[in-house]
Amino acid sequence: MRLLHSADWHLGRVYHGVSLLAEQADVLHQFIDHAALHRPDAILLAGDIYDRAMPPADAVRLLDQTLTALVVDLEIPVIVIAGNHDGADRLAFGAQLLARAGLTVRGPALAEVTPVRLHDAHGPVAIFPLPYADPPTVRHALGDEALADHHAALAAQLAGIRAQVQPGERSVLVAHAFVRGAKESESERDLSVGGTGAVGAELFAGFDFVALGHLHRPQQIGQLPVQYAGSLLKYSFSELDQAKSATLIELGANGVVSTQRLPLRPRRDLRALGGTLADILAQGRIDPRNQDYVLARLTDEGGLLDAMARLRAVYPNALAIERVTLAGDAQAEAPRRDFRKVRVTELFGDFYREVTGKALDAAGEDALAAVVTDLARREVTA
Repeated sequence: MRLLHSADWHLGRVYHGVSLLAEQADVLHQFIDHAALHRPDAILLAGDIYDRAMPPADAVRLLDQTLTALVVDLEIPVIVIAGNHDGADRLAFGAQLLARAGLTVRGPALAEVTPVRLHDAHGPVAIFPLPYADPPTVRHALGDEALADHHAALAAQLAGIRAQVQPGERSVLVAHAFVRGAKESESERDLSVGGTGAVGAELFAGFDFVALGHLHRPQQIGQLPVQYAGSLLKYSFSELDQAKSATLIELGANGVVSTQRLPLRPRRDLRALGGTLADILAQGRIDPRNQDYVLARLTDEGGLLDAMARLRAVYPNALAIERVTLAGDAQAEAPRRDFRKVRVTELFGDFYREVTGKALDAAGEDALAAVVTDLARREVTA
């Protein structure tokens, strides 16, 4: 059996104030072309179809067009689950009616996950679409208040799924989760605070293939038949080194025979350029890819007049500028901080140092502390 796995489309995504919908539409045409060429027996979409629970109308239309091309025009069954970005009930609207046409959509968490059963020359394959749900939602669905975290909640759901696998039947799981040990990107939304959103890879033992969504880097988890397809596009500058793709899976009589990553190449790539502003401007005048989305890491010292406007004169889709010399080498190499745990005064101090190149003096620290204290008092008494 041949399966095509994708995830994390994030339709309607806006990055640095720029809508990526046109780029998403272009790459989805490539995805449809892959499906037409390889003719999978089913397509598995492992969540985060939309970028937010209430997606813009254009994103809904794009999904409608894409699924119509796959299910109606190509007559390929498609199985979709909700991710943590999706509005589960909205995504699953009309699910019972759509199932008759070959589109299976699973949104809200239910006590029992009904499989989609397909057949090939080797017999039946049970595909279990398990939508994302946080622990409180799973506790309510299963009636088990002892499920304290994502790991325990997923373990309980998978126990119910395994009980449905029939003797001699191959099983495929479609899920949306953060597996410990996998590589993250900055564009992914945390499933919970403090790392309790992670689950152990051992939970997936026994499945012939596990098609995951949530993490944006295409990757396999160890030697297990557990894979993230990765996101449709690069959604942050932390993904610059990633080649985006969909995954084609060949499932034989005894499990996975092979997997192949089918490339998804954006019309406008996400790139970082380094050097002085003058050097980057000179490069842009002859760069055949000057329509790409660009981050400029400038090495200039001192002030620069209207740097972004000058940059966009040659790279019209430039998104951001970083001043490497102001950040300093030590800061550039420092590990990322959890800014939710950093005091306001410390954040402002960092901002002042980045803008001026100097630390805030004692008088400035006192003035800042007074302002913060006054604002806190007004918030309490408001």
